[in-house]
Amino acid sequence: MTALTNIRNFSIIAHIDHGKSTLADRFIQMCGALQDREMQEQVLDSMDIERERGITIKAQSVTLYYDHPNGERYQLNFIDTPGHVDFSYEVSRSLAACEGALLVVDAAQGVEAQSVANCYTAVDQGLEVLPVLNKIDLPQVEPERVIQEIEEIIGIEADEAPRVSAKSGLGVEALLQVLVERIPAPEGDREAPLQALIIDSWFDNYLGVVSLVRVRQGRLKKGDKIYIKSTQEAHPVTSIGVFTPKPLETDLLEAGEVGFVIAGIKDIQGAPVGDTITHDKTPDVENIPGFKQVTPQVYAGMFPVDSSDFEKFREALQKLQINDAALFFEPDTSDALGFGFRCGFLGMLHMEIIQERLEREYDLDLITTAPSVIYEIEKKNGEVIHVDNPSKLPDIGVIQEFREPIARCHILVPQDYLGNVMTLCIERRGVQVDMRFMGNQVQLVFDIPMGEVVMDFFDRLKSVSRGFASLDYGFERYEADKLVRVDVLINGDKVDALAMIVHQDNARFRGNQLVVKMKELIPRQMFDVAIQAAIGSQIIARSTVKAMRKDVTAKCYGGDVSRKKKLLQKQKEGKKRMKQVGSVEIPQEAFLAVLKVDD
Repeated sequence: MTALTNIRNFSIIAHIDHGKSTLADRFIQMCGALQDREMQEQVLDSMDIERERGITIKAQSVTLYYDHPNGERYQLNFIDTPGHVDFSYEVSRSLAACEGALLVVDAAQGVEAQSVANCYTAVDQGLEVLPVLNKIDLPQVEPERVIQEIEEIIGIEADEAPRVSAKSGLGVEALLQVLVERIPAPEGDREAPLQALIIDSWFDNYLGVVSLVRVRQGRLKKGDKIYIKSTQEAHPVTSIGVFTPKPLETDLLEAGEVGFVIAGIKDIQGAPVGDTITHDKTPDVENIPGFKQVTPQVYAGMFPVDSSDFEKFREALQKLQINDAALFFEPDTSDALGFGFRCGFLGMLHMEIIQERLEREYDLDLITTAPSVIYEIEKKNGEVIHVDNPSKLPDIGVIQEFREPIARCHILVPQDYLGNVMTLCIERRGVQVDMRFMGNQVQLVFDIPMGEVVMDFFDRLKSVSRGFASLDYGFERYEADKLVRVDVLINGDKVDALAMIVHQDNARFRGNQLVVKMKELIPRQMFDVAIQAAIGSQIIARSTVKAMRKDVTAKCYGGDVSRKKKLLQKQKEGKKRMKQVGSVEIPQEAFLAVLKVDD
């Protein structure tokens, strides 16, 4: 077994596209964990979606053995972390299992807001942060400027920062040496009672729940009975090992090590992430602190197109939830769409990824309604309620105060695009809190309503700054404002799935745009379809999908005009009857039209 002093647990913090997964590939190659023929790009991004989008979504772990020039052999446990703002909770989880972190910064682009936020998380958890300049072989690099940015914005020494090119492998060997010297070894008593933290869990159809754990103290052996603190259940361990990236059974994990544990747990909720594992003989070992539960920021309804898929859909969500602690769901019904679930997500990207995984991995056809955030409502009787679904909003007469969530947004942007970004924030009803100039970059702090941030703020921010601005946001507080619910009526019937909550000043404009958009998307029927937007009983916008015209007089040649009149009258009555009983098919695109309404 490896001595404690020769173990290093670390993760890599980096913004999207700064070369984190590529650097991980080089580490794996240099330590000889995979033969050259098994190497492929982004070895650790095991999901198809991760590969296609070029982003890391799930935290993964790898155990590597590195032979240092001083003759010692070190065990490096590397825990991969995602870089996108929606998956920051995965990062806090990975960091809880490490003693150090590499802060990888693109030597051409410089520091981005996401890395700053994750770096602060690492420093708060007491990790040793080691800055690394990547992509040093590109022609447009400015290492001196980037070093200055790291020192000014993040506040850690970066003069000695190793300079590497993860793609070509330049400087990676030296980086491994620095990593071993700078990152502290883990602490932990191997003779003490077992205490291990669950960093991640996923469900395997054959093995049950597979958990990725970091052992804090004690030993974990195959055949031991483990006790899960939150469920208070004991399970016999059937398999223990490490990922090299392929699973390798070792039958033993000791304090300081990271590996997987399989204990035949069949209940999907049997080993929650962030929980503590111990032996069943010592169930009173204290819980490992430092892992906070995440709260969803965006809610949307998901409904199976075929209602017979409802149970299959529920099972799929339960399986995804074990692997993704931030996913929340509860049953929901809609008059227009039938039975489904109201799901909570961290942001729009998270929602897209979950929907894509459900459709790909579980072969489901889903309709997703427009997302909304959680609003706080104080009723006239003093009761305070939280509403995440616009159609569940109480009657306007009983509402004393309507409060919306405000997000504190930290934006890093080059000075050239400052004007565009500030205009965008103000358009989104943002209030400036702070502005600091740091070298060529400006750090802006704005308070913007969460409903404006989660929709498409990130995409708009990227487009007004040509991709240079970066964003990190978190929930700050609830604030009262003049908000109203806009309902959509089709042929006089409310469609609950299309309701949205907007600011009073934007309501007419948004309502107008929505009905125009819906007119394009709803197919023409044999009768006129009226699309209206309303606040309460007041109609604020309307458009009509004109009926298709069937020429009933085509077979009349000559003859009396009353013959034609009779046929036209008959058609008119038929259409009137049809309008009373005919229902309008609303395509999936129409439910997402709410999203596409620009301000």
